[in-house]
Amino acid sequence: MDLFGYAATLPDPPAKRAFDGASYEPDQDHGRLRKQLEGVRKIMADGKWHTLSELAEAIGCETQSASARVRDLRKPKYGSETIERKRIDGGLYGYRMVPK
Repeated sequence: MDLFGYAATLPDPPAKRAFDGASYEPDQDHGRLRKQLEGVRKIMADGKWHTLSELAEAIGCETQSASARVRDLRKPKYGSETIERKRIDGGLYGYRMVPK
């Protein structure tokens, strides 16, 4: 466990069920998506507010991918994390993972 009570590693469901979507191909996508998920979780484990563009830049992916990984963290197979959202300005939102 780390300082905020998170396990050192994420749950690791079988690759063929690890991510959702009609275009998901485990052989081609699992490693990349898993790395993104681990990166987003590591950043958000600080309990601070982050925008999707900040997350995307920090882990080297598209904003839409960072958004999908934030959604993944909410799923039971990845710990059912509580992710809060707040409006920062206009259509810009910040997200934070609530420490357990």
